[in-house]
Amino acid sequence: MRLHPEVAHALHTRQAVVALESTVITHGLPRPLNLELARKLEDTVRQVGATPATIAILPGEVVVGLTRDELEAIAADDTADKASLWNLGALVAQGRSAGTTVASTTFLAHQAGIRVFATGGIGGVHPHPYDESADLLELSRTPIVVVSAGPKSILDLAATLERLESLGVALLGYQTHHLPAFHSSTSPYPLPARVESAREAAQAFHTARELRLPGATLVLNPISKGLDFDQVQRWVEQATQEAARAGVGGKALTPFLLRRISELSEGQTDEANLRLLEENARLAAQIALALAQL
Repeated sequence: MRLHPEVAHALHTRQAVVALESTVITHGLPRPLNLELARKLEDTVRQVGATPATIAILPGEVVVGLTRDELEAIAADDTADKASLWNLGALVAQGRSAGTTVASTTFLAHQAGIRVFATGGIGGVHPHPYDESADLLELSRTPIVVVSAGPKSILDLAATLERLESLGVALLGYQTHHLPAFHSSTSPYPLPARVESAREAAQAFHTARELRLPGATLVLNPISKGLDFDQVQRWVEQATQEAARAGVGGKALTPFLLRRISELSEGQTDEANLRLLEENARLAAQIALALAQL
């Protein structure tokens, strides 16, 4: 693992650092929008006063905090894989490059000593049997703050919430009593706890660490200008039916569904995705600053 000197200095001096994932760069957005977003998220973290640490696998090396050239390289690399926990060791051993998922970024950020991670939507339980994201298990065993706009819209939200509860992941609604649903600011599903400020979220995580609770504190941040929940669910249902008729499954299913609901919404879901990523980066930086002051 190689840390950017700026990140290493910030951690050594106990300053605020925010981890950022890289699958949104390698697999989430088309070029050149992916690079523009990556730079914007880092700039957002800096504007609040924290140090950004985008994490990626660059030929056979875990890199925590990319240089400008490295960010450009991973954004342009159409051979980059997607690194989750189940293939992380093999990718590094084989000298491959990859973007890091929520699960692998959570793990690697904690290994580096970073306490706050900003992402878009977490993975969870899919509607079809036996497909469950590695994000859930990793969140249950790694003590870190993860700021997210909720589970991705294509998931079974009720089942995902139940699994998070069963796994003991601490859930904090940021100024909300209900689970944000990624593209939508709310859903019918209530949350167990609510916080009103970044400092209150930081205090809850700090207390969880004093209690030696093993898992993450998931801060659920509703998108400021989201889409109607019922409308998004109709798009998801239509896209899911189309995927079934076309025989799309496995690793190809999620990209198909996300692309199809983007088409059905005439780009509205893409606009929402960019907005929530920036908002989550800002809140994560605020929480990192509050933690540094505790």
